Amino acid sequence: MKTSTLTIRLYAELDKLLTKAAQQSGQNRSEIAREALRRQLRVSQFEALRRKIMPFAEARGYLTDEDVFRENY
Repeated sequence: MKTSTLTIRLYAELDKLLTKAAQQSGQNRSEIAREALRRQLRVSQFEALRRKIMPFAEARGYLTDEDVFRENY
């Protein structure tokens, strides 16, 4: 897989947390950072889709997650 390099600056506390997570998981810092970025981008994508469909859901009476679960389960 082709990769590229990204350089970021971390506050000391975040750097410590990243280092600790890497040590505990046995992964390197780059792997931890890639996964965190991947997850955040997926969450952002999900939230954008949710905002897009909310008017349609509200029009059908779905105002909360509980409304959806109650209807489908």
